[in-house]
Amino acid sequence: MQKFDYNLDFRTIDFRQQPELYRIGKGEQGVLLVQPYKNEILPYWKFHTPDIARESAQKIYSLFLEDKASQDFVGMDMARKFLQMGYTRSRRYANHKSGRKYAKDSQLILPNVEDPLKAESAQIFAEFWQLAKTDAAYLVMLDRHERQSAA
Repeated sequence: MQKFDYNLDFRTIDFRQQPELYRIGKGEQGVLLVQPYKNEILPYWKFHTPDIARESAQKIYSLFLEDKASQDFVGMDMARKFLQMGYTRSRRYANHKSGRKYAKDSQLILPNVEDPLKAESAQIFAEFWQLAKTDAAYLVMLDRHERQSAA
């Protein structure tokens, strides 16, 4: 897998117009940088309660499906990253009420206190994330994009 390229000028690149510049990277890398997808998806990304998380995950997954229909791999991957980030952030808040894993100005790990509502939100995002990352068309386009990026 190609490393995410943080050296690009993300303020000026439209990745819909220049998808060849996109690098997948690991996990959620670049999720808040790649335009126009960030601005299109971010307004829907919410996880405060299970109902809000469900509505958010469904909307983001519907954007994934729209990008799938138009063969827009970068859009699909960005939607997948937002679903993954919905899961990871919900889990962090489920485990740590403040959302902080470490104490301020310290390496000390804060106590883990399970919030069942945030845990449910995380599970909702996890289900949609799994649908996206195992989608057959997504996997074909992922392979194609990685091969083209490596060339």
